[in-house]
Amino acid sequence: MRILHTMLRVGDLQRSIDFYTKVMGMELLRTSENAEYAYSLAFLGYGGGNPDQAELELTYNWGQSDYELGTAYGHIAIGVPDAQAVCAQIKAAGGKVTREAGPVKGGTTVIAFVEDPDGYKIELIERPDDRAAGTGLSA
Repeated sequence: MRILHTMLRVGDLQRSIDFYTKVMGMELLRTSENAEYAYSLAFLGYGGGNPDQAELELTYNWGQSDYELGTAYGHIAIGVPDAQAVCAQIKAAGGKVTREAGPVKGGTTVIAFVEDPDGYKIELIERPDDRAAGTGLSA
């Protein structure tokens, strides 16, 4: 068993695709539309659709431009080789860093947080071994 994907509902599909591809370095893997039920999907990820890599599914329900994020949802976590350098790349690409890179409270693991256009939080976890893991974010 393994995690296949995480689904997020978004208010503007193209805006979210642009954020995850241009700011977060993911690849757009595939899209689909369902006119009968009025929704569009976009699947994104790292590693070119490698079946061993989990994907992000963005769902746009036609005509729905915003959602309440809820209190149970936390964040998406992405391993990066150098959190400080990736934060700089994200800011340079117009992304919003909400917590600069630094050690997690009470520990030594370096983390940072960014926010996507719909307000979803993304945690960057510094993992030097991810330097060769094929993520689109590089230091």
